[in-house]
Amino acid sequence: MASSSSYSNCPCAACKFLRRKCMPDCIFAPYFPPEEPQKFANVHKIFGASNVSKLLNEVLPHQREDAVNSLAYEAEARIKDPVYGCVGAISVLQRQVIRLQKELDATNADLVRYTCNEMPTTQTSAGSRRINDAGGSSYGQSSGYYYNPSPWNNDPCDDGYHRGGDNNM
Repeated sequence: MASSSSYSNCPCAACKFLRRKCMPDCIFAPYFPPEEPQKFANVHKIFGASNVSKLLNEVLPHQREDAVNSLAYEAEARIKDPVYGCVGAISVLQRQVIRLQKELDATNADLVRYTCNEMPTTQTSAGSRRINDAGGSSYGQSSGYYYNPSPWNNDPCDDGYHRGGDNNM
């Protein structure tokens, strides 16, 4: 009793979950294989089988796989974080990018300083890097070197360093 269709032997995850017979033209079968029952369960819990079916019928066939993957990702994110869903994950990643960009900027500043054979710096509480003439950290002295990583500084040498005591920070 061999069948040419795999749908009749083993129902897709959607039909199995919904406890219905999986037909050869099942809209869910290509995207919810029987090996991934949790994928459909999550999508159904968040969006509903009827809404997913309507969406898949409206989307062009070559875009359906991407649509199902997006629905599955959002459904999983919504289950993990019911309030923010995937937006929460995106927000965490954006904060991580900002933190890493700041770290990269500081490392590039160190690289410029080392390339120019400058003295080592210390981090002040204001966030600017400062070196005193003796090579140690200086929090209260007006002479020293300051690194200002802002792209709109008016440094005539264009190296990010301001020499002297009058600094607008």
